[in-house]
Amino acid sequence: MNLSVVVCTYNREKPLSETLSSLAVQTYTPEDFEIVVVDNNSPDQTAEVVQNFINQHPHLNIRYFKESQQGISHARNRGVNEAQGTFIVFMDDDETVDANFLQNLATFFHDYPQAELVSEPVVPVFETTPPDWLSPYTMRLITGAYDKGKAIKIVGKKDYPGTGHATFRTELFHRYGGFNPNLGRKGNSVMGAEDKDFFFRLIRNGIQCYYVPDAPIYHHIPADKLTEDFFNRISLAVGKSERIRTLSLSQSAYYKRIFSELIKWGASLVLFVYYLLRFQYSKGEKLLRFRWNVSRGLL
Repeated sequence: MNLSVVVCTYNREKPLSETLSSLAVQTYTPEDFEIVVVDNNSPDQTAEVVQNFINQHPHLNIRYFKESQQGISHARNRGVNEAQGTFIVFMDDDETVDANFLQNLATFFHDYPQAELVSEPVVPVFETTPPDWLSPYTMRLITGAYDKGKAIKIVGKKDYPGTGHATFRTELFHRYGGFNPNLGRKGNSVMGAEDKDFFFRLIRNGIQCYYVPDAPIYHHIPADKLTEDFFNRISLAVGKSERIRTLSLSQSAYYKRIFSELIKWGASLVLFVYYLLRFQYSKGEKLLRFRWNVSRGLL
């Protein structure tokens, strides 16, 4: 088995169905990949959706698991433990891919046998008109947008991807451990930093991350992710998550994070003035709101 596609899901039966449908039409040889679905106690019809999909696609290697410990980190660690492939391809339950997605990843690993970690582009697909306040500086927070150009490259340490658009050599988890269960969302929460914690662990151990431009992932953005309420909740959760992450490392790491927050405030104020001069107040105001919420959560 070469590739294990791990999809962790919670209470998203409809988008999950679309995610699985995009994996069903892959041009990559079915014998060379598996789909591992980890259901993190979904109260909806997720189990039935997956079973129907399995029944409709007997030629695919699909396995379903129920992870009783609540939290995305628990679900991802379960997916890692169940995966049988040389590489683990993580996808979120609100993402879809092109038919050549897995084939292009397999070709990349064949051509770059030294690669152990890959990031893929993330293309937002809006289900409604994006609000005026959305800017390049808030786009990734809300949509996960990730574009590092048209060429294969090694990305910098500050450009670490999210787990939902990353592929790992399975051996990395045996060497450096899994996702921290004290971090990441649980149920309907929007807490995070489990990605950052794990990627920084890889960076500290010299693992390079390649960017593969011809394996895009499409992240579907519903209207409820473009509301004021969601923006405030997720930006506050960024700060709270960073507090937990850095304090789990050391008191010194926490103080360094506070210091970096002061620097980010300076950059945010400069950008606010920039947008103000361009008569785009809503974009600038959201940047300051983001910074304020992160700082509140961090402190």
